[in-house]
Amino acid sequence: MKKPWLIYALITTGFWGVWGAFAEFPTRHGFPETLVYVVWALTMIPPALYAMQRVSWRVLRDPKSVLLGSLIGLTGAGGQMLLFHAVHTGPTYLIFPIIALSPVITIALSMLFLKERVTKVGAFGVLLALVALPLFNYSPGGGADTATAAAAGAQGVSWFVYALIILLAWGVQGYFMKLANNSMDAENIFLYMTITSLALVPVALWMTDFSAHIEYGWQGPGLAAITQILNAVGALTLVYAFRYGRALVVAPLANAGAPIITAIVSMIVLAVMPNTITVIAIALAFLAAALLALEPEEKLIEQPV
Repeated sequence: MKKPWLIYALITTGFWGVWGAFAEFPTRHGFPETLVYVVWALTMIPPALYAMQRVSWRVLRDPKSVLLGSLIGLTGAGGQMLLFHAVHTGPTYLIFPIIALSPVITIALSMLFLKERVTKVGAFGVLLALVALPLFNYSPGGGADTATAAAAGAQGVSWFVYALIILLAWGVQGYFMKLANNSMDAENIFLYMTITSLALVPVALWMTDFSAHIEYGWQGPGLAAITQILNAVGALTLVYAFRYGRALVVAPLANAGAPIITAIVSMIVLAVMPNTITVIAIALAFLAAALLALEPEEKLIEQPV
């Protein structure tokens, strides 16, 4: 394939897009988000086993691989854990637009330290993706939202601090994922992501309020497993996308593409009509994805190995 990174990135956007459309269903039926995290960590195991089988079960144990792999896993899983607390203490319509800008960190670090560059076509695609990202998470302000924001403000700015930490963590994760691909194979990167995700399971269980009613039937862990396996496989293909592509293109494409699929699935399957801002975001993200896919690779400066 001329552009294997594009194939992997598109698989990620497709899987994450469908996952995003149905991700809230288990929690709507009474399955806590913390336990959804536990299910997600467990669904990381099958893709990890598949990945390691591809490299004949060769595990990289040198200090550099352990460090980079752990950083990638902890920044990703740790950010997800912090998100649980953030959405309980602040308005989600403000938290998610902040977190959606994580590719900005990845792009900045990649240009600064990896000397990655794009042509004018790619740069415009990156710009459109970054403009589209926060628009996907925009919801018109109303009385309820204003009251929520005011209540959160009265309690302090902890939710804002958490959102910034998650933004930084996921942006740094993208950078380290690309950096690690210069010395590690994608399979071992994903292995360490899985190990660190499982390591945080006790924390998720500790955060769970088991005194409340929890749906343990098919609509709880069963539905969570179906949706989260899409998340896990998408994470694996994202690692492969970073393996073959440039971080400052892969990160915006994956983060802008997934909301496109989510919006389409929501409109067709779930009969959800988006607001005007979301429609604009869909159009911008479609154009951004096309420009990033058409980016002429032969004109790019090679990154150092």
